[in-house]
Amino acid sequence: MTNQSDFSTRIHAVDALRGFAIVSIMLLHNLEHFDVYFLPPNLPDWMVQLDKKIWDTSFFLFAGKSYAIFALLFGLTFFIQTNNQEKKGKDFRLIFAWRLVLLLVFGFINSAFYQGDILTIYAALGFFIIPFSKMNNKAIFIISLLLLAQPIELANLYSAIQNPNLEIANPKSWTYFGKMDSYIKADSFIDTVYGNLTNGKLAVLQWSHENGRYAHILALFLLGMLGGRVGIFSPSKKNRKIWLKCLLLSFLAFVILYYVQKNILPEIDSKIINRSITIIEKSWTNIAFMLVLVSSFLLLFQSKIGAKILHYLSPIGKMSLSNYIIQSILGSSIYYGFGLGLYKYTGATYSMLLSIVLAIIMGIFSTWWMHKNKRGPLETLWHKATWAFSRK
Repeated sequence: MTNQSDFSTRIHAVDALRGFAIVSIMLLHNLEHFDVYFLPPNLPDWMVQLDKKIWDTSFFLFAGKSYAIFALLFGLTFFIQTNNQEKKGKDFRLIFAWRLVLLLVFGFINSAFYQGDILTIYAALGFFIIPFSKMNNKAIFIISLLLLAQPIELANLYSAIQNPNLEIANPKSWTYFGKMDSYIKADSFIDTVYGNLTNGKLAVLQWSHENGRYAHILALFLLGMLGGRVGIFSPSKKNRKIWLKCLLLSFLAFVILYYVQKNILPEIDSKIINRSITIIEKSWTNIAFMLVLVSSFLLLFQSKIGAKILHYLSPIGKMSLSNYIIQSILGSSIYYGFGLGLYKYTGATYSMLLSIVLAIIMGIFSTWWMHKNKRGPLETLWHKATWAFSRK
């Protein structure tokens, strides 16, 4: 059931795909001013219209998809690391658990600058994939599908159908998000850090629960691990055919789901039923389009022209932990009150231009660093701490 190809050799397409996820995440974060939602006044009408188009297009393409790519590759990395250690006759599970503890520390450091951090959530949910490392592929696939079905929200939907006229309150996360302007827009760095690590962290955790993120992240972890087992990410003619089929099927699924989202869901009168169905349907729509992006990317990477262009993303992906945290530090310094406070002046157009500049700088720095080092700066620290207590 397990592909025996040499996973000690890096799959450059995966590095590039991870780099693509980092760059697209950074674009969205810049458009959101790293959670400082603010529309600058006195912009000319043409720029207001351009801002709206850039915002809508960017969120259509990447919102709810980029984090999913990251989660898929997280599961793949778990398999590669576990598989490599098994070849040496070692059990990696305990070491991986310690590695997750370290990732949690990195996540809290990142959360101090940006409350929307995803690393802490990945670290916590990562513990749940460890018991699946010895499970057979069929069982893992079935469990993944059950998680993708959003079981908790399906239960909420069943309850809503029983009480369709029940009044619904605003999501609890709104209470926390409503407080964030008091510290993000303020000029105190200490207050911002404290607010991000307390109120901001609760806001993100609650929002993730309300939108069914936990079930889907774990499902994508498992599917990434499963993809590693069958070797689907390695370049080959067979895998090219598989990804082509995936592209066609996922695109068809997306078209159907998107049509339902825009034309059928608005017709549901019951607010409580509508909210549950919307959460489930939107998450499926995002997963379908995520597969469109992944399959398109991997297919392009197997072409000569595509590989020449997309390989520039590989260094960014090889040091994704460093780049993810660095973009949070830079972003908060650019937009928050304790920094330059540019949220007051930058609409989507200017923010997109800033993200392009940052992506170019990130690419140049990552390429330079990876020419001189085996791992990124934080990846090196993570690696050394991972094996600090292991026998040589």
